Amino acid sequence: MELKPKKSVKESAEVAKLEAEKTELLNDLQRTRADFENFRKQVDLQKSQAKKLAEDSTVMKILPLIDDMSRAISANPEALSPISKTLEKTMSELGLSKIETSSGTDFNPDLHDAISMEESDGEKEVIAEELRPGYLYNGEVLRPAMVRVKRI
Repeated sequence: MELKPKKSVKESAEVAKLEAEKTELLNDLQRTRADFENFRKQVDLQKSQAKKLAEDSTVMKILPLIDDMSRAISANPEALSPISKTLEKTMSELGLSKIETSSGTDFNPDLHDAISMEESDGEKEVIAEELRPGYLYNGEVLRPAMVRVKRI
């Protein structure tokens, strides 16, 4: 049987001090790791928000062109039929779709901006006329449709 030498009070105090320092450094390391993980998540969130903002901004810039193309196609549908199909296909691939605004469609303030209201005794608000088309981009309203509303 081996006898272990007794530790002096000084050695015990030093061991306790080193243990306390080790615990403090370990806690600091864990906090630093947690802070870094939170920072990384925040940076990822900011990157995705910046990407979405850039995409939305880019698509918003081409909406006037799409509006002009749609008016041209409406004015001469037979001659511009191939362009119409290409435009519809491209919009679909981009995740861009027109908001429904045909006459008689229920008015939805989340999708439509009412410019004027034809007053009557009816309770139900429906679209009377589309003044400017609205668009959804990846299921979210990019530009609300500008419409005239009537009650029926």
